[in-house]
Amino acid sequence: MQLQGNWNYPTSIRFGAGRASELPALCQQLGMRRPLIVTDPGLAKLPLVARLLDYLASANLEAHVFSDMRPNPVGRDVYAGMAAYKEGKHDGVIAVGGGSALDVGKAIALMVGQDRPLWDFEDVGDNWLRVNVAGVAPTIAVPTTSGTGSEVGRASLIIDEEDHRKVIIFHPSMLPRLVLADPELTAGLPPHLTAATGIDAFVHNLEAYCSPYYHPMAQGVALEGMKLVHDWLPAAYAEGGNIEARSHMLAASMMGATAFQKGLGGVHALAHPIGAVFDTHHGLANAILLPYVLVRNREAVSERIAAAARYIGLAQADFDGFLSWILQLRQDLAIPHTLADIGITAARADEIGVMAKADPSDGGNPVSLSAADYSAIFRAAVEGRLP
Repeated sequence: MQLQGNWNYPTSIRFGAGRASELPALCQQLGMRRPLIVTDPGLAKLPLVARLLDYLASANLEAHVFSDMRPNPVGRDVYAGMAAYKEGKHDGVIAVGGGSALDVGKAIALMVGQDRPLWDFEDVGDNWLRVNVAGVAPTIAVPTTSGTGSEVGRASLIIDEEDHRKVIIFHPSMLPRLVLADPELTAGLPPHLTAATGIDAFVHNLEAYCSPYYHPMAQGVALEGMKLVHDWLPAAYAEGGNIEARSHMLAASMMGATAFQKGLGGVHALAHPIGAVFDTHHGLANAILLPYVLVRNREAVSERIAAAARYIGLAQADFDGFLSWILQLRQDLAIPHTLADIGITAARADEIGVMAKADPSDGGNPVSLSAADYSAIFRAAVEGRLP
């Protein structure tokens, strides 16, 4: 067996409660005098963003806010942000929020110095070599959820509205230069979003752990990330102000996004087109789909799942015990059991199957799945059928 891989690990991270006050110093470290804060419309109205603006103003940094984006961002959101960046003569991006805001912020920072359209940088082949690296603006990422881990990622997921598909825009320079990970900024996340984003973090770790590619460092990170979710997600859900739980979940989120350079799998391959077609919350789609894909992969992952079950401390340390724990966790977190529960029917199952097979995440699934296989899993998740 030939053991090889291309391995990268995260950027510089300032982690800890109360560290949001360090934002002006981080801007100055990167030479930012007029940063553009990129966030979503909901966050833009909250005291959290006002507090960050106050920190910046106290250091005589002139910041403005761009928040014209959708929950599942589309290409025109990025172009609108580029226009705001150039009109304001900004010199860097502070991306604040969950995965959508972080993805849009990173994409804006990439695109402000390019002369090609956004889709020319889709993560296919050597497209990333088209990027004018000198034109990429510096980025500081400030996560407010514990789910996608986009703050330590080198890509953005943006919907191409014409083709109704989620496109991965990739370049190593999209990795934020600095991450400000303050768990106090996640404490206001409501329970239902804490649940969906928390299981999203778990799926990142699990799919990376089960990916067939060789990356033992990511394997270890993924295993510990799953244990943190097991130990702390219920507390974060039940007690939103529990900073210890929020801290561990924020770490688990970044660990998942670090680990999944080893690969993702069928859960994400399905969740991406479901999000593009039905405009679903990404974390929620992952949370619903997880057991259906896991059961389909059972033959290839049983031994590895049993090892994970032992490590995280399950009483029944085998595949069945692991699956039972996931089903109970979803129930405890009020995650719907079926896609039908969130209004999705099986009418477009064949289309979703084709799109899932074409998704880059398909390559990391431990079992080779066809478009028909994905359609069958989708139908099972709509109907709630677990073998």
